[in-house]
Amino acid sequence: MYKTIIGLEIHVQLLTKSKAFCSCSTEHYEAEPNINICPVCTGQPGTLPVLNEEALKLAIKAGLILNGRINKFSRFDRKNYFYPDLPKGYQITQYFHPIVSGGYIDVEGKKIRIRRMHMEEDTAKMLHEGDQISYAQESLIDFNRAGIPLLEIVTEPDIETPKQARIFMEKLRNLLRYADISTGDMEKGALRCDANISILNQENEEVSKRVEIKNINSFKFVEKALEYERDRIINNLEEGRELIQETRGWDANKKETFSMRTKEEEMDYRYFPEPDLPILILNDELIETVKKLIPEMPEEKAKRFVTQYNIPEYDAQILSSDKELADYYERCVKLAKDAKFVSNFILTELLREMKENDDTIENVKIKPEHFAELKMLLDTNTISTKIAKDIFPQMYKTGDSPKLIVEKKGLEQIENEDELKKIIENILKENPDSVEKYKNGKKKLLGFFVGQVMKETKGKASPQKTNEILKELLEDN
Repeated sequence: MYKTIIGLEIHVQLLTKSKAFCSCSTEHYEAEPNINICPVCTGQPGTLPVLNEEALKLAIKAGLILNGRINKFSRFDRKNYFYPDLPKGYQITQYFHPIVSGGYIDVEGKKIRIRRMHMEEDTAKMLHEGDQISYAQESLIDFNRAGIPLLEIVTEPDIETPKQARIFMEKLRNLLRYADISTGDMEKGALRCDANISILNQENEEVSKRVEIKNINSFKFVEKALEYERDRIINNLEEGRELIQETRGWDANKKETFSMRTKEEEMDYRYFPEPDLPILILNDELIETVKKLIPEMPEEKAKRFVTQYNIPEYDAQILSSDKELADYYERCVKLAKDAKFVSNFILTELLREMKENDDTIENVKIKPEHFAELKMLLDTNTISTKIAKDIFPQMYKTGDSPKLIVEKKGLEQIENEDELKKIIENILKENPDSVEKYKNGKKKLLGFFVGQVMKETKGKASPQKTNEILKELLEDN
């Protein structure tokens, strides 16, 4: 009955050392407030902006990796509005003629189209202090962020579910990180998402007013905020309540959206061409130069993993789906010298631990050399595969080497034949019925006996020697 219509406006902080229109440093995450500023980025009268060439190249690179069309003619415009974090009273952006048109990202077999990508500058950062109840609150402004180069990516309203929106954002960030265009760190504001949502009643073809959800700072919250707003709009429609076109925020603690203001119309911003910056005329040579700077992207990397490391295509796609994970895998393989072993342990053990701990690969304590050491312990029959998997959670939690954990817990594999033989003889004596069935042809019971030995030795018995001794004793008796 209802169809969800979602479009995203995504602000990407470009990975440059200096700001969009001045030479100030882009460092603002940890920097002392208001130290990376100058007359240009603080909007002092008489100053003139100069475009950062590296920001331009990164915008072109983004257009290329996202299947867009690079416009050889583009220009900057002024977006006028008054807000304390906008020192000039206007923002330099591209409205009429963006640097990139078109593009798309495949999500669950569907092409989510990109309408446009345009360059612009970031605003300053507002910090609120004090007690709202007693009206003692005051707002402070850090201008370090003012003038940071951004690329705004605007999608078509092709997204039909909150999940698709999340996946689009995740894929976008991965591509941007692969190409060294942006860190894509949502928590620090390097990737910010404004989501527009409306609901179509498919019975009468009526569409609800559009609601914008501002500045969502995590992939999970993108999905949760859109789910909440979808349900809120549908409930209002079913109860006959009038909806207004508005901007809402997302309260992560309450897990709900809240009204911020009525939505501005484009005419409210009084766009007009930026008089202090020249028109951008790009040539084929520059575009080709930027194209050569594009590194190996996920699809190419996955294909290489299959041929170079001889791992299944499915495994290669997962390992290459995240740049940091792919780099981590290759560092591990270089030391462990066994691509399939590393792939199996990352896909089964490491990713499970990361999911359970809601962790990222950057925070993983297991070092590549630990994989090499784990492989050595297995190759020398010091531990069994079972023991290797048993100690992996502790490796993950503590960052301790596998050798240290094995030594501390006394988990070295039992290789002594006499010791194993005594254990196995006792198990056979305790299970005469199973021994008789084995001799009568039920050879699958060998697995039962192996399990009993492993249980008795807490997984420390050498699987190879256990099988050899079991077969010898069962066949001889």
